[in-house]
Amino acid sequence: MIPIMVDLPPVLTTLAELVRINSVNAFYEDGPGEAGVAEWIESFFASHGIETTRQEVFPNRWNVLARLPGQCSDRRLVLEAHMDTVSVAGMTIPPFDPVIRDGRLHGRGSCDTKAGLAAMMHAMVELKESGTVPPCEILLAAVVDEEFSYRGVVKLCEGFQADASIVAEPTELRAVIASKGVLRWRIRVQGRAAHSSKPHLGVNAIRHMAQLILRLEEEHEKLSGKTHPLLGPATCNIGIIRGGVQVNFVPDECVIELDRRLLPGEKAEEVLEGYRQFLASIPDIGAALVEPPLLVDEALETAVDDRVSTTAQSVLKHLGLDPTPCGVPFGSDASKLSRAGIPSIVFGPGSIDRAHAADEFVEIDQVQTALDFYREFMVSFDPS
Repeated sequence: MIPIMVDLPPVLTTLAELVRINSVNAFYEDGPGEAGVAEWIESFFASHGIETTRQEVFPNRWNVLARLPGQCSDRRLVLEAHMDTVSVAGMTIPPFDPVIRDGRLHGRGSCDTKAGLAAMMHAMVELKESGTVPPCEILLAAVVDEEFSYRGVVKLCEGFQADASIVAEPTELRAVIASKGVLRWRIRVQGRAAHSSKPHLGVNAIRHMAQLILRLEEEHEKLSGKTHPLLGPATCNIGIIRGGVQVNFVPDECVIELDRRLLPGEKAEEVLEGYRQFLASIPDIGAALVEPPLLVDEALETAVDDRVSTTAQSVLKHLGLDPTPCGVPFGSDASKLSRAGIPSIVFGPGSIDRAHAADEFVEIDQVQTALDFYREFMVSFDPS
């Protein structure tokens, strides 16, 4: 185990400093939010002579926008990464005490996604200090709230234009051009309460929900026939069930929460309508959707021949990495940027399998390689 030392490469020192700052999303229990990280980033760029501005999203929670002028002032490339992390509950390592062992830097947010953020920050600084003027303006957006409701990127997209964006998420240094969307909602079964000594006087909502879940699982097996060449099949998971008040009551209500992963081309409202019709076909169970849905984020699909995709392929090939575009099942801010008319890819160091993990870490060699990718991409991307 190696403590973080000052003689590390600058990008790893920055990553360690970012990990040290607790930026658990403020919507989670005991989460302080991103203000500490935002202030650190502002100081970092100020020390390197790069202009930053704040974009308020919530009180004391703001996006940090850093700009680097380009040869063409009316064209723009966005480098985007989120500052917030998930909760530290259940972690088996000190979450805010970054250490290096076995070529990995450990700590909450190290993989998701402070490694990508640090690499983007240093790529921009290296470009400025080299005196290189990129073909178009570079905007680095460090945003809030990706881990809860995406309000940071939604605010960024208000009245905003750009020619392309790269979103930092752990992709193991692969260029991601497609990702699944997500739809989360509740289904409620209504029963009738009664004393448990006379259950025949009531309607047991839990028992009816159990019947419904079996019917839903049969319905979800049909999703295997709905596939995408980079993403595979659509999926649905029933992740939460709640019902009953106490053991000697016949429960009058039971609620489940579902997580449906959407493929490109699927519309959330059309999917929900399919479930409404499904529930209407079994009226004896007394089930209905709870409106509105908890979360809607439609899928990402960027054309393989779009300039952002072809530039990524060229840079990856030059770096000796796999240039083949790929897809991932998880969502990110990229889909919101894409819906705002900004062709987007996802790229970053680390594996999604380590994101949110009890022992979160990122491979340090991947962090340096990601920096090289972002820097070369900035000088290679020419939207003119």
